[in-house]
Amino acid sequence: MPKIIFLPNAELCPDGAVVEAEKGESILNVALRNDIGIEHACEKVCACTTCHVIIREGFDSIEEGDELEEDMLDKAWGLEPESRLSCQSIVGDEDLVVDIPKYTINMVSEVH
Repeated sequence: MPKIIFLPNAELCPDGAVVEAEKGESILNVALRNDIGIEHACEKVCACTTCHVIIREGFDSIEEGDELEEDMLDKAWGLEPESRLSCQSIVGDEDLVVDIPKYTINMVSEVH
């Protein structure tokens, strides 16, 4: 079973986290199942960039993003070559190291 290592994020997982993932599930679903509250304002339909993450290791084990995801990522804060939308990034066979950016372009947090 692959693991996802979430690097420390001051608000969402200050100490970082190492969690188990099922092959075929999204990085976002793995995070949410493990109480890592990555924002997802569009409810996981690839219509925003609030779930933007950077895959520091294991990037090549994830299928390439489609044109819609690439267009959405152009709007993300802190875009890097290994940026993905976590709702569209499906876990494969390899472990992943994921960095959750400090900021999103979301004007209002979904967390109340």
